[in-house]
Amino acid sequence: MPEPTRTWTIRRFAELDSTNRHLLDEARRGAPEGVVAVADHQTAGRGRLDRAWEAPPGSSLLVSVLLRPSLGAEQAHRVVMAAALALADAVVDVAGFAPELKWPNDLVVGDRKLAGLLAEREPGTGELHPAVIVGAGLNVEWAAFPPDLAATATACNLEAGRAVDRDALLDRYLHGLGPRLDDLGAVPVEYRARLATLGRRVRVEQAAGAIAGTAVDVRDAGELVVRDDDAVDHVVTIGDVVHLRSA
Repeated sequence: MPEPTRTWTIRRFAELDSTNRHLLDEARRGAPEGVVAVADHQTAGRGRLDRAWEAPPGSSLLVSVLLRPSLGAEQAHRVVMAAALALADAVVDVAGFAPELKWPNDLVVGDRKLAGLLAEREPGTGELHPAVIVGAGLNVEWAAFPPDLAATATACNLEAGRAVDRDALLDRYLHGLGPRLDDLGAVPVEYRARLATLGRRVRVEQAAGAIAGTAVDVRDAGELVVRDDDAVDHVVTIGDVVHLRSA
């Protein structure tokens, strides 16, 4: 494990509406890179496409990180890739099992969701670089999931067969995130190598309709390339991916 490359300022909350919202407000006030917000419970947590993210108090690692990378907007997805890789490694180190990555920003075990990440951008002002807030919600200690999630979600304790410490996961996540942020050029290669979506038959659900085919590549800026049954490549920037079973 590489040595830490930066110092994090961790703020802990028993309850917040949203760790991402808190750091977006802090970024507008000029907070520097490296501020981390951690909550035991979120009352208005959000996932992709403004979906609600709900978890019982103390059941999940709910963490957001404020970053100010010197990147163009088209490269910002590398930050999310770096965070997904670091979070997956934290699970390996602390919980002892290896989740896979699912495009664009989930950790899964099989096809059950373990974690999701959400990045939001705040334009810079004055001499400040634009801010990227990367939030993560990782299921850690769940006794059971409600019926509507039982078939599609999992948690670290359920996979590990034992209790898993949230603070240890947070420590390893931040420890592994710094070095990847310092070498973002190398992140897409590692991300592709660990992405379970590649090579899979998928259905991508978008507002304009669904695309079915095989996921054949991920571009450096994060777009997924899906080749349909007519051998036409579709470049997907936003969409929900469903991993399909092979015929």
